[in-house]
Amino acid sequence: MPSKSSARHAALTVAVVCSAASTLVLTAPAHADSVRIHDIQGTTRTSPYAGQQVSGVPGIVTGVRTYGSSKGFWFQDPNPDKNPATSEGVFVFTSSAPKVAVGDSVTVTGTVSEYVPGGTSSGNQSVTEITKPTVTTVSTGNEVPAPTVIDSRSVPSRYTPAGDSAANGSVNALTLRPARYALDYYESLEGMNVQVKNVRVTTATDPYAELWATVKPSENRSERGGSLYGSYDSQNTGRIQIQSLGATADFPVANVGDTLSGATTGPLDYNQFGGYTLVASELGTLKSGGLKRETTKKQARDELAVATYNVENLDPSDTTFAAHASAIVNNLRSPDVVSLEEIQDNNGAKDDGTVAADVTVNKLIDAIVAAGGPRYQWRSIDPVNDQDGGEPGGNIRQVFLFNPERVSFTDRAGGDATTAVGVTTVRGKARLTASPGRIDPANAAWANSRKPLAGEFVFHGRTVFVIANHLNSKGGDQGLTAQYQPPTRSSETQRHAQATLVNTFVKSILTAQKNADVIALGDMNDFEFSGTAKVLEDGGALWSAIKSLPKNERYTYDYQGNQQVLDQILISPEIRRDRAFSYDSVHINSEFHDQISDHDPQVLRFRP
Repeated sequence: MPSKSSARHAALTVAVVCSAASTLVLTAPAHADSVRIHDIQGTTRTSPYAGQQVSGVPGIVTGVRTYGSSKGFWFQDPNPDKNPATSEGVFVFTSSAPKVAVGDSVTVTGTVSEYVPGGTSSGNQSVTEITKPTVTTVSTGNEVPAPTVIDSRSVPSRYTPAGDSAANGSVNALTLRPARYALDYYESLEGMNVQVKNVRVTTATDPYAELWATVKPSENRSERGGSLYGSYDSQNTGRIQIQSLGATADFPVANVGDTLSGATTGPLDYNQFGGYTLVASELGTLKSGGLKRETTKKQARDELAVATYNVENLDPSDTTFAAHASAIVNNLRSPDVVSLEEIQDNNGAKDDGTVAADVTVNKLIDAIVAAGGPRYQWRSIDPVNDQDGGEPGGNIRQVFLFNPERVSFTDRAGGDATTAVGVTTVRGKARLTASPGRIDPANAAWANSRKPLAGEFVFHGRTVFVIANHLNSKGGDQGLTAQYQPPTRSSETQRHAQATLVNTFVKSILTAQKNADVIALGDMNDFEFSGTAKVLEDGGALWSAIKSLPKNERYTYDYQGNQQVLDQILISPEIRRDRAFSYDSVHINSEFHDQISDHDPQVLRFRP
């Protein structure tokens, strides 16, 4: 995957610049007098005054943003109309630090525009704004309009209407029904002063001083206090992003399950990274939920423990080696085989043709030994330079670690970055033509993406085939709050093609040996209920073992208030049917503000 911080920084730069690429002008320029904010906002997602000049629009300033490139202020009409579909607040984009204060009564003259955070190609909804403003202060020190309270009773359980098929699924022109749909409800409050009370944190504070919380504490609650994302058809309508309108240094450092006690109040914005966001001028008091990192149980003497762990762009310059080592030794209890994803080459993101990763891997192995773990051996295949996606220059790949005191690796020459591994039958047993080897690396399905790494391991005399995967990411998919409903998941096309190749390869092993032990694991970048999972499982070749857990424990990742499955360990029928196995999603990262990776590792234990 690309570097989270660099991608986010670049995207933030785009999100706060009001450019031609991200502003929709929906009508020819005109002039409108004597309009109120609710007239500008209208009853749909786009203003009936978009592109027009408006004069003397009155309101009270409710929030002032002086940082970044999106400088401006929110103001709200203290005399609302009686239509719940029309917002009474709007953002005024000033481009420089505004010369108003909260409580000022002002009139604004300017041009109404529809700004799309992230640009129109993102599919995001637009934010109604007044741009190029002339602001007149009428009086100061006025009482701010009372915040609208967002709670479990006010937010509908239905998420969104279906978009207009004649407009490619856009909901922009649909009349808002805030009593029926959650997205309509939030849109009807865009720009207004809102408030949430005693909300539970569902995504930990990130490096950008943001967190996600829910106003519906019982909605799809996980065992540790988050909100599970378990279906495309059943959204968590109570989740909302919270940022600070003031100094981020004072923003609460929260984990999942913590509570913002009391009132959190501020304007309701819409941004590129998650949609509707409460930009807080008043933050509730953080109350810890006491969440602790999990530790799995040690495998029995006759159990093989196989794990997958995305270490998030690990390269020799990182400071997280000791922490990752401690996690593998103490939280994962030193699995016999560990599939690592996102191991970068020896100089990380420097794009100079380096592809070897021995420095990176050996530094981790040494740290594991220092943490009291075994001296793992490792196998991998260096990619062709800049051909496997991820952070430019990083050359991420999958790597097998294995404990030679417990399990052996069957080395068979012939595997390289561009040669496809095959399956043969020798004395009635399946055998890889190369070990390690890559699955069909020249296939177009792997363009700019990681190629699966296959290898043979032997435990107590029985061969176990392990396939390490890192399928293409969800980058480019439309967000859950997109203007297009249901949102388009464009990344699935390539991921399904990749899953088909993995499934076909597993079937070739099972054709050669019906009772073969096969494990396909890694960062699948898709849910256990997804089309990708169905393709991987096609014909009964594999089964996602995370489905052996109770539903409220099925998650490996936490994104925008939703706990979800991205990392999976899929097993062949022989492992599932004939031998007892146990599965554990070990929650050490995704729920915590001080995570060393954004993924939780997974561990499978079974008796070959």
